[in-house]
Amino acid sequence: MNTHSNDPATIARLLSTPGRWAVVGLSANQARTAYGVSAYVQGLGHEIVPVHPKAEEVHGAAGYPTLAEVPGEIDVVDVFVNSDLAGTVVDEAITRGAKAVWLQLGVIDEAAAQRAREAGLDVVMDTCPAIEGPRLGLG
Repeated sequence: MNTHSNDPATIARLLSTPGRWAVVGLSANQARTAYGVSAYVQGLGHEIVPVHPKAEEVHGAAGYPTLAEVPGEIDVVDVFVNSDLAGTVVDEAITRGAKAVWLQLGVIDEAAAQRAREAGLDVVMDTCPAIEGPRLGLG
């Protein structure tokens, strides 16, 4: 059961304030949802960093095989993995010092969301920037 409630102000701030988004699960496979959503996020003025075991370049951005290997600061970790893997990614985001985690539509892990909130991260879960942005008049 999803008991998480997303804060509209947090969604608006994350989408409208330019930042560096590490997109976990993003590859060059154009058929995957992460490919199109990351292009949308990039179009809003955010820097995207693909994180995928293949470490492919996507949308002109260099890829990294793991979140730990991404150099520099990360504002948002955008999670495009199955719910059963999301907790590990959230824990890595906490360790990396990310400011927020965004678990995509259908990606739900209440315990991981709680850990992130307790660590001071903003949490958005079970929705998509490409859904929320247009609701806010973005993109």
